[in-house]
Amino acid sequence: MKIATYNVNGVNGRLPVLLRWLEEAEPDVVVLQELKAPQERFPEGAVRELGYDAIWHGQKSWNGVAMLSRVGEIHETRRGLPDDPDPVQSRYIEAAINGILIGGLYLPNGNPRPGPKFDYKLRWFDRLIDHAAGLLGTGLPVMLAGDFNVMPTDLDVYKPERWLDDALFAPEVKAAYFRLLDQGWTDALRTRHPGEVIYTFWDYFRNAYVRNAGLRIDHLLLSPALVDRLADAQVDAHVRGWDKTSDHAPVWIELADKPKRKRAKKDTA
Repeated sequence: MKIATYNVNGVNGRLPVLLRWLEEAEPDVVVLQELKAPQERFPEGAVRELGYDAIWHGQKSWNGVAMLSRVGEIHETRRGLPDDPDPVQSRYIEAAINGILIGGLYLPNGNPRPGPKFDYKLRWFDRLIDHAAGLLGTGLPVMLAGDFNVMPTDLDVYKPERWLDDALFAPEVKAAYFRLLDQGWTDALRTRHPGEVIYTFWDYFRNAYVRNAGLRIDHLLLSPALVDRLADAQVDAHVRGWDKTSDHAPVWIELADKPKRKRAKKDTA
């Protein structure tokens, strides 16, 4: 089962890019962020023509999240976090698909820092952490996927010294990310690529993509029930080089149908 997250940066303006990637990559489930479209403007017909069902939580001009599936019904369980500090903003959607509960999210950017936008980011992150603990407590196969707007370590950002004052690299935000992981979540991409420079976002300015001056801010987190099924995790970085594309690239994981067998330890007695 191939599950992807992709910040499309405008689902209607980038629709040809999204459809091209869907046809090329053939993901089974996709979590989308930054639709930048009201509820009635989501291009449901276009994705259905490629065989995908869809649910979405739109918002005019800003934010917006969605899920696509070609492997069974999407059973929506929630839109918006419990006690969301600003429920008008469309940033979270959750559904059960093919035996996996998936939370799709677009965490606030938080700039400028300090300021009210940064405070909102930290409050939203706290609500996510609280909700994630409850999801883990179910013991079900659960995944959190989306644009977290955080570079967890120096390895996840080109020239980290230039980002020290940015909300995406703030100590409080990185600490919140690791509080989330410490609940028992596994960062799928970093697990498959330990110590490797691997990015998911490249700015439109200063020829960032060509120079590979990127950030890793799009993450797929797995609950313990899914970790042993992780077969692969990659970034379709070439999509960032397409014409009129998003500044993010799709990130995906491959889950095996069954957990990987663990080798039995030899009896050395």
